[in-house]
Amino acid sequence: MGFIEKFVLPKDVDLSAALSEQTTATKNIVHDLYAAYILHKDAAVRGIKNDSNQTGAIKHKNMKELLDVFIAPYDKESIFRIITQLDWIALSVKHFVIEAEAYTNPHSLEIYRDIFDLLKDMADLLEEGFKQLSRKELPKIDRIHDKYDLVVKYRAQHLAKLLLQEDCKRIIVHAEILAQLKEIAKRMHISANTLEDMAIKVM
Repeated sequence: MGFIEKFVLPKDVDLSAALSEQTTATKNIVHDLYAAYILHKDAAVRGIKNDSNQTGAIKHKNMKELLDVFIAPYDKESIFRIITQLDWIALSVKHFVIEAEAYTNPHSLEIYRDIFDLLKDMADLLEEGFKQLSRKELPKIDRIHDKYDLVVKYRAQHLAKLLLQEDCKRIIVHAEILAQLKEIAKRMHISANTLEDMAIKVM
C-alpha cells in the first residue's frame, strides 16, 4: 500500500491550511507596517523585511502544492489568484517601506494614522474572511469594501491638503506615499473579492 500511496495515488495536500498560513502571514506584515510607522517600533521595519521573505517562501510553496494536488478544495484558478494576490499585498508593503525609507522621515507619516488604522482592520477582516470560507460560510467582505472606500476618501482629503502647500518636494513625496498606501488597500480589496468568488463556487 505504501508504494501505491507514494507513486500512484494523488498527493494529499491540505491546501486550506496552506492558504490559511499565507493569509495569516499577510496579516502580520500589515500589522508590522502599523507598528513601524504609527507605533515607531524599530524592530517592526526589520520584521517587515523578514516577513516579506517568509510570505515569498510561503507563496512559492503554495504554488508548488497547487501544481502537485489532484483534487483541490476550491477552484484551482481561484486558488492561484488568491495566492498571487496575497503575495501582492506583501510586496506592496515591502515597496512602501522602500519608498518611505528613501523619501521621508518615518515619524512624519503619523498624519496618515487614519489610513494605517484602516489597513490594519482590512488585514484582520481578510484573515477572518478566510476562516469563514474554511467553515463553508460566505465571507463577509462588505466591511472590507467599505474600508477600502474610506482609504480612497481619506487619501483624497490628505492630498487636497497637500496641494494647498507651496513645498513642491513635500507634495511629490507624500503624494507617492499616499499612492502606495492606497495600493496596499487595493490589493486587500481584490483579495477579498477572490475569497467571495471561491466561496460561491463551493456553495
